[in-house]
Amino acid sequence: MRDTGLRELKKRRMYQDVSEIAVRLFLERGFDAVSVAEVAAAAEISKPTLFRYFPSKEDLVLHQIADHEEESARVVVAAREEGVGPLPALRRHFLAGLAASDPVTGLNDHPAVRAFYDMLYGTPSLVARLHGYLERSETALAEVLGGGLDARLAAGQIIAVRRILAEENWRRIVAGEAVEDVRRDAEAAAERAFAVLEAGLPELR
Repeated sequence: MRDTGLRELKKRRMYQDVSEIAVRLFLERGFDAVSVAEVAAAAEISKPTLFRYFPSKEDLVLHQIADHEEESARVVVAAREEGVGPLPALRRHFLAGLAASDPVTGLNDHPAVRAFYDMLYGTPSLVARLHGYLERSETALAEVLGGGLDARLAAGQIIAVRRILAEENWRRIVAGEAVEDVRRDAEAAAERAFAVLEAGLPELR
């Protein structure tokens, strides 16, 4: 068991280290200007080894936000243990993210965060790959909401609301507004959006 745990830890570190090296190169020179072979050389691994960890070049970037892929699903599972409904729990979680300036909420103007998301949203192949990430988020959430068409429809609405709220916050930050100037509007918008969801999805209150 200990050996298995050590192998898993080593694997996770490899994922993170290679992804960080790749992102640094992409930010320095541009995503399209850096080859996978160059990333592998910088990480001191072979190209076939890199592809065992990351099936595509885009995955090297998206690994940085991979932990958020099943975040909504995890929030719902944890909320059940507390006796809290899915939507109130997700609303609370999103508002906590805004308060902490979590980059995934779009409310963060740190230069490194700005550079990463500028690359993510400004590179067509990354945007296309991001749609798969969102689909997997919807699938994971739908499963913990009970599965079936109704759960899928609900999950799609919830993930879309989170995405749109974050994109609006990011749009204003990119336009030059300060985080603290955006925060109050962002919190109010989140409250309104989740109130609409709760009205339309009363079974998830």
